[in-house]
Amino acid sequence: MSLPHSNAVFVKGYPAETTDPFCDGHVSAFAFFDGIPQSILYDNTKIAVARILGVRPRVRTQSFTELQSHCLFDDKFGRPARGNERGIVRHWSERHGRAAMSKAWSDIPAATSWRGHSQTIGQRLVSDIDALMGLPVAEYEACDHVSTRATSISMVRYRSNDYSVPVAYAHHDVHVRGFVHEAIIGCDFEVIARHQRSYAKADMIFDPLHFMPLIEQKVGALDQATPLQG
Repeated sequence: MSLPHSNAVFVKGYPAETTDPFCDGHVSAFAFFDGIPQSILYDNTKIAVARILGVRPRVRTQSFTELQSHCLFDDKFGRPARGNERGIVRHWSERHGRAAMSKAWSDIPAATSWRGHSQTIGQRLVSDIDALMGLPVAEYEACDHVSTRATSISMVRYRSNDYSVPVAYAHHDVHVRGFVHEAIIGCDFEVIARHQRSYAKADMIFDPLHFMPLIEQKVGALDQATPLQG
């Protein structure tokens, strides 16, 4: 996220470009700047835009609508295939993005003079911060929401991976909140499982304690049960 007036930027890396990192990136940037911009300019990412109708109207995705409604900023989008309208968005993503990654793994450079401005980025950032809106009172949950059903073997599918739940919840309807680093599974307003988020494909993530009632009934399976391997 870049504030064009001061050129102050916030950069955070994620393992994938999906809804939860998109929302988490906003929340992290707002916290870093200690405020929310009154409007934000976007390229036409599918994470924010579900459909484009005509020249300007857009149908926002549910996740982006929830984020925007919670934080109360306006959005602006360029027209598809009109790079000249995206200005700072394209300039940031294609140039500053590479520069930020380079700086993250490089030594701090030395310079003998300032470039282009009489004030530093930090000094110009002060006026940017004065123009920001305050942070929301209630914290926004930067996560993906999926309603699904636990299988007969007490596993829940979320983004091509399977996560275990206690055996008592087999065949139950559940709700998954997918955060950047964690998958939280609930049933009837109760959290029934927490797992470290996996970004692999066809992975199976177990909590051995979820299967203990079955192991107690079939003690002979103790050394063969998949959830207990390792």
